[in-house]
Amino acid sequence: MKFVDEAVITVQAGAGGNGCVSFRREKFIPFGGPDGGDGGHGGSVWLVADAGLNTLADFRRQRRFRAANGAPGAGSNCSGAAGESVAIAVPVGTVVHEESTGEILGDLVEPEQKLLVARGGIAGKGNTHFKSSVNRAPRKATPGTPGELRHLRLELRLLADVGLLGLPNAGKSTLLRAVTAAKPKVGDYPFTTLHPHLGVVEMEEGKNFVIADIPGLIEGAAEGHGLGTRFLRHLQRTRLLLHIVDASSHDGETPPEQGARDIIHELKAYSEELAAWPRWLVINKIDKLPIDEGPEIAQRVAIAIDYKGPKFTVSGITGEGTDELVRAVAAFLETQDKARVEAMEKLQAAGVYVPPRK
Repeated sequence: MKFVDEAVITVQAGAGGNGCVSFRREKFIPFGGPDGGDGGHGGSVWLVADAGLNTLADFRRQRRFRAANGAPGAGSNCSGAAGESVAIAVPVGTVVHEESTGEILGDLVEPEQKLLVARGGIAGKGNTHFKSSVNRAPRKATPGTPGELRHLRLELRLLADVGLLGLPNAGKSTLLRAVTAAKPKVGDYPFTTLHPHLGVVEMEEGKNFVIADIPGLIEGAAEGHGLGTRFLRHLQRTRLLLHIVDASSHDGETPPEQGARDIIHELKAYSEELAAWPRWLVINKIDKLPIDEGPEIAQRVAIAIDYKGPKFTVSGITGEGTDELVRAVAAFLETQDKARVEAMEKLQAAGVYVPPRK
């Protein structure tokens, strides 16, 4: 199925049913009084996160969704049937925006999480409600209210622990193949990766984490060059970025230092918040270098981008250095998990309610 990470849909909730004006007509009861029933409430529209979906492609074919109207009330104080609600399945990680204002209505990050996006109309009241001591035969009933109509923009942000960031042909897809079971397309030409890929790293200890590979960035991506920054949103779910730099040098190619600077510039142009994310420097393709030249290039690149964090030298082709990298990543994520648990325990000890994670 084609990967699609944006869609615009229209949702229409059902209208409430009208109230009924009716009077009792039983034999031997000449003044029976009003018995008009209420209408039924209109159906609502819900979005439901489905762990089995990983794309918004289905919304290319169907873009309008409508819930059923409530039925009108009837005599004998019979209420109308409520309109049937509609549940729309979306991938886990879908952010829902109001199309006209850009307001975020919700973020579906847990399987089976539900979000009400269009509330059904309220049922009208039958004339029974308007009976009083001075008005024993009311001929008044209220109509049901319309259901909400909304135009929504759905934006999918993949859920991953680690994101790969780099220029085209930096070897991100090859590295993903080396450390996971994912099989993204690889090739010796720019933009081999045209949409994000996910892979799971399985550790011997039984723990695992998810890596996201997005299409490469080029200089001017923030202005729409190349594939632009369209896929950078998928990195906003991650807890760690791996900045992949091609250590090999060929005639006419961008030097590693300049390429690294370009990535940092485009990252800041897209989001200062994302630029401040935890980020590690990974020098790739050391199999194409003389022995021991990788650490020297890593140091040059670190100086060029004013980087003082961990540095790794790896080869996605041969697997050299990848074991050390994934173990360091797993340890980093485990430390983050422990810190999160400790923070939750402190909140609970202080009497703050922390909702359980599903």
